Amino acid sequence: MRTDSSPGSLPAREHLPAAGAGTPVLDVVIPVYNEEKDLRRCVLRLHEHLARTFPYAFRITVADNASVDATPHVAARLAAELAEVRSVRLEQKGRGRALRTVWSASDSPVLAYMDVDLSTDLNALLPLVAPLISGHSDLAIGSRLARSSRVVRGAKREFISRTYNLILRGSLQARFSDAQCGFKAIRRDVAQVLLPLVEDTGWFFDTEMLVLAERAGCRIHEVPVDWVDDPDSTVHIVKTATEDLKGVWRVGKALATGSLPLDRLARPFGDDPRDRDLTDVPQGLARQLVGFCVVGALSTLCYLLLYSGFRLFTGSQVANALALLVSAVANTAANRRLTFGVRGRGGAVRHQAQGLVVFGIGLALTSGSLAALNAASADPDHSTELAVLIAANLAATVLRFLLFRAWVFPDAPPAAPVPEPSQHPDPRHPEPQHPDPYRAWSDATVRLQPVRSGGTTGTGDTARTTDAAAADRRSAR
Repeated sequence: MRTDSSPGSLPAREHLPAAGAGTPVLDVVIPVYNEEKDLRRCVLRLHEHLARTFPYAFRITVADNASVDATPHVAARLAAELAEVRSVRLEQKGRGRALRTVWSASDSPVLAYMDVDLSTDLNALLPLVAPLISGHSDLAIGSRLARSSRVVRGAKREFISRTYNLILRGSLQARFSDAQCGFKAIRRDVAQVLLPLVEDTGWFFDTEMLVLAERAGCRIHEVPVDWVDDPDSTVHIVKTATEDLKGVWRVGKALATGSLPLDRLARPFGDDPRDRDLTDVPQGLARQLVGFCVVGALSTLCYLLLYSGFRLFTGSQVANALALLVSAVANTAANRRLTFGVRGRGGAVRHQAQGLVVFGIGLALTSGSLAALNAASADPDHSTELAVLIAANLAATVLRFLLFRAWVFPDAPPAAPVPEPSQHPDPRHPEPQHPDPYRAWSDATVRLQPVRSGGTTGTGDTARTTDAAAADRRSAR
């Protein structure tokens, strides 16, 4: 994953206008590789469905992943025949590379993709993109694992799919139910922020994008789908599964080490109700209490185990200090991430230093309790020591939560209100230009220029649209 991006913050969710000046609201990308037999039939079926049922302007983009058969010619003919279809040619393979190339250059506010076999029932397409158009959600995915989904496929693929999603839930704490379904959509403004952080260019692209979106606080809408497995699928299951597991390890390592700038995407939207200044409502207190109690319970168990181990070869005071020191460092790190939601490495050293001060207060409480016990009894039982330490730790825990909440991890100051854009811009302060969407990554993907009314041609021979050529042929006829 890329860690050198400065994505900034996402804009507030807004309902998309019903129509733009020649700009399609939806751009559906179909990544293909050697699909000369099925491409025409599937594109015609999708085009007919959208023309009949979709209430907005749309575009279908065929993204050819370096096919070596007649797929590019079939795509070019479709673009010549249908005004809503365009063809893009890439000289490198990779579904993720194709999606990133086309999505980054598209001018449509909603971007989607689906597999060329159209295994997913197209009646789910409008429910997929509707939450993105309304501004309710940021991404949308089709789910074959939802309770109300109707899926027809073999036991082998079913087992692999469910196992993979269980791995995602256990290793990356993913909450979405189906990462591999080839039926997804994303708002363009969200894609512009997330795509520079996604490294994979193959099949793991979707999973990585969804994990980062979820960690960044984006809202992911799930649609139960009717799905029929394609028996002629060319996907190599073992190779794909191996690459996916490598991707899970890479992403998990990056998240664990805090090398991703996801803290810059925290609270990404200006209309998040959690950011509103509400009176008489303790923001986040209940969730923080639950998280702190869970972390505290585990820390106490860890402390008691460490104390019992250290007590075998040292005195009670030294064992107490060592056990409390180790558990305090782990407790501060866990509360920082899980209870108070602080991501990234920024301020980690300061937080640990403040946590050690809190540790010192806890050490004073527990050590004082042991000193009082030893003063009252010359040789107290080990069980009595543990009981006294538990009571002292409970008191230290309450104080630790108060200090963590008020001093170590205080609430972030409220964001400054965003000024409304001026209807008459001041020429002395020009509006900032949009950055080049391709500058954020540096792989070999060739730039693809956005499609405008009248058609454009992408730079280079490896990624080019056929809109202009199609228009010339139609005018010649």
